[in-house]
Amino acid sequence: MNTSGALSGIVCRELEPRLWPQLETLFGKNGACGGCWCWYWRLAGVERWDDVKGEVAHERLRHAVQTGKVHGILAFDGETPVGWCSFEPRASLPRLERSPRFKGRPAEGVWFVGCFFIQRGWRRRGLAELLLEHAIGVMEREGARAVEAVPTATHGRPQADAFLFTGTYEMFERLGFHATLDARGRTTVMRREFIPGVQCEVVGSQ
Repeated sequence: MNTSGALSGIVCRELEPRLWPQLETLFGKNGACGGCWCWYWRLAGVERWDDVKGEVAHERLRHAVQTGKVHGILAFDGETPVGWCSFEPRASLPRLERSPRFKGRPAEGVWFVGCFFIQRGWRRRGLAELLLEHAIGVMEREGARAVEAVPTATHGRPQADAFLFTGTYEMFERLGFHATLDARGRTTVMRREFIPGVQCEVVGSQ
């Protein structure tokens, strides 16, 4: 996808504690979607999502960001935050590690792209793909051996935004991911492996 014109002027920055106010502004009162606050995959085993979403998730994310425990990329149009991509080592995401689709899949050295949130006026313009490109560069720098994701297969049909928070198959395929069998024998996990000594070229933080 050629997005050079549509995204001219967009700057992507790696998340750091001082950018918490901008991330909070982007997510707004709904915490991105339904009070998630990018905490869905981080839910501990004994917790219920209904007890955490909303203000509890908000406070947990704030603390995690301000203590440097969250990885992500923020996209800016000038000083305005307009997009977000979250990624972490897969083993650090409790809910993910309990998922049947990852049962028996080694997690060592594997990172996971968890979600995207794009400001409404910037959706379907290639911003999520730009964020993913930057995220891949950071994960490789951090020593990832491979990256996995669970995007939505749209089959070329329009989908409601709420169902696209993990990205689309097509977008991940364009960036070198391929579909793999999950623990249930279904092709719902996409994966990209890094070649030792060969780094992808990604624009650094600005």
